[in-house]
Amino acid sequence: MARDPQSDAYTVTPRAVRLSNDHLKALSTATLLLVDLVMLAAAFVLGYEARGQLPFFVRPAEQPALSTYLPTIILHTATIILMFYFSQLYHLKRAFSRIEQLRNVIGVVTLGTLLASGTQEFLLQSTALEAVYPRSLLFYVWFLSLFLTVAGRELHRRVWAWLRRRGVVSDNLLIVGDGNIAYEISDLIRSSPELGYIIVGIVTAEEKQGDMLGYPYIGVYSDIPRLIDDLQVEQVIVALSDFRRAEVLELINLCQRGKVDIKVYPDMFSYVVGDLNVDDLGGKPLLTVRDIALRGWKLSLKRAMDLFGAIVGLVLLSPIMLITALLIRLESKGSIFYWQTRMGLDGRPFPMIKFRSMREDAETSGRTWTVENDERVTRLGRYMRRSNWDEIPQLINVLLGHMSLVGPRPERPMYVRQFRRQIPDYMVRHREKSGMTGWAQINGLRGDTSIAQRTEADRFYVENWSLWLDIVIIIRTIWQSITRSNPNAY
Repeated sequence: MARDPQSDAYTVTPRAVRLSNDHLKALSTATLLLVDLVMLAAAFVLGYEARGQLPFFVRPAEQPALSTYLPTIILHTATIILMFYFSQLYHLKRAFSRIEQLRNVIGVVTLGTLLASGTQEFLLQSTALEAVYPRSLLFYVWFLSLFLTVAGRELHRRVWAWLRRRGVVSDNLLIVGDGNIAYEISDLIRSSPELGYIIVGIVTAEEKQGDMLGYPYIGVYSDIPRLIDDLQVEQVIVALSDFRRAEVLELINLCQRGKVDIKVYPDMFSYVVGDLNVDDLGGKPLLTVRDIALRGWKLSLKRAMDLFGAIVGLVLLSPIMLITALLIRLESKGSIFYWQTRMGLDGRPFPMIKFRSMREDAETSGRTWTVENDERVTRLGRYMRRSNWDEIPQLINVLLGHMSLVGPRPERPMYVRQFRRQIPDYMVRHREKSGMTGWAQINGLRGDTSIAQRTEADRFYVENWSLWLDIVIIIRTIWQSITRSNPNAY
């Protein structure tokens, strides 16, 4: 039975009155729509000016007045806005990949620009609104539409992230559960104020005193409806790592109050299943719960990309690699390169090469695992590790076929033997070649971090491989290396 709110020791004072969640979502979408409209119209105007000023194409002797293109501007803008809408690019997410958004915007703007051009020929030809739409103008409009739309959306994202960090835009969030999953989610939200979540408390199966990471335990499952009303909760996360289906259905029923968004962390079976596929075996349907994405022609495609990347990288970076070798030799005694046996595809060992970033006697003490501020790392080595430069010689491993540009990070045989006993399905990560970079690395799961979480990230990569995913990982790795923003790189 729910407690009396007036006498409840767990009651938390609700926040000050502000715009409702629905109004804020509508405002965010409306401002993004306005930004897109302004940027697309501005792109056409600037494209018109660029055609008459820039030397990339033959400059026209005389251009029609800009007002002549007003119907074309309206058609161009409206077409792309409609395509953005149907592509769900106005379905805003708090956390999203900017690279993924860039890919979507490029596709929609390119198709929309061509569609608007063709539609103009069909609708406006032989009418008073007809205007010549030359290919040079089409190119400038397309390119500037891409650039300005992406820039406008990034500005919009930063403004709303700033508002969330300041608490101007926020959602009250209730977490259900007190295990490791609830702890990890709470920690992630606490370290990501730009998501705009305010954790009002944590609900547990049985009454509990104290707090988790500073967030109080404020009740039990039966209190959820009252807490949602009293604390104006707009988001509920059911963060249970192991539960019964009936229990989750009960919790969802308790949370269904008003327009509360309910999110449920998937249990292990749901995680293992992932994308379900139904195969046919002589008329008998079979449910595929485990499949490897990288096979057949995809292997050849990935190997071709590895060879191209390794050859181009070694040729272009060889002068800097030579300078690095000289600096290593000048700073400390010992070899320039560091060779170490690692385990890759199918658990087969191979010699992995790196620039030496530690003292020559670094492992004489018996310690092998690198930790933050490790005294064994040299001054040059600290810089190289922070920027991933010490791993550039692994392009040789890629060229020889020991490794791939992207894949699970290879570990030493002693650690593989240890982890495979401790972590279920650890060896799934060895179904593909090891990589210089990977999904786990770009998400900060490297160095002295959770092996279980690394394994989950590697399993996600193995089962969801695509050429585009590899490209995204490479781009993010290069950006993190240039900006030295690699999480847990030490």
